[in-house]
Amino acid sequence: MDEPTPGRPAPYRAVLDEVAPRLRRLRDRHGLTLAALSEATGISKSTLSRLESGQRRPSLELLLPLAQAYQVPLDDLVGAPEVGDPRVRMSPRAMPHGGTAVPLTRSASPLQAYKLVIPDRGSEPDLRTHEGYEWLYVLDGRLRLVLAEHDLVLGAGEAAEFDTRLPHWFGSADGRPVEVLSLFGKQGERMHVRARPRREDPGAARS
Repeated sequence: MDEPTPGRPAPYRAVLDEVAPRLRRLRDRHGLTLAALSEATGISKSTLSRLESGQRRPSLELLLPLAQAYQVPLDDLVGAPEVGDPRVRMSPRAMPHGGTAVPLTRSASPLQAYKLVIPDRGSEPDLRTHEGYEWLYVLDGRLRLVLAEHDLVLGAGEAAEFDTRLPHWFGSADGRPVEVLSLFGKQGERMHVRARPRREDPGAARS
């Protein structure tokens, strides 16, 4: 939980500060006395008075009976901010080494999801490393994944997860485009290119 920074309001403090005057306005609008409201909600008059003066912070167990008494949604009592449009604008992006990435999450999300359409990138892997952790799920086609000393082929319905600090590369396994769902947790942005390993017997590296 974030601690408030000295000299700076804690998150949502301004929202909570508005609850007291909102409760006073609602009671005035309904023409209720504190005694009548106390009888309707089971909350003591002193607690109601402190809520309306801002001397008592509102809690869920206090706000729920008040919302019922006033016949309003709980959001009306706390003035909760409106929820933004949850839709993600999916704008395809060209991948640096060929193919298309379609973002499935907002850019600010700590976990990034993409649908990748990967073409034939050739048979010579260009191994790279960077901070993060990746999970791949093959939707359609065959994906070749080279990860450190492993050289694997994944078909539709198969998944792999790995630390991206390990040298890795992936592309089409059979020359045809492959569709992949990728989940990536970013822990850094810097990308490092590893020198291509000397290829020996092509079948020796395949596990």
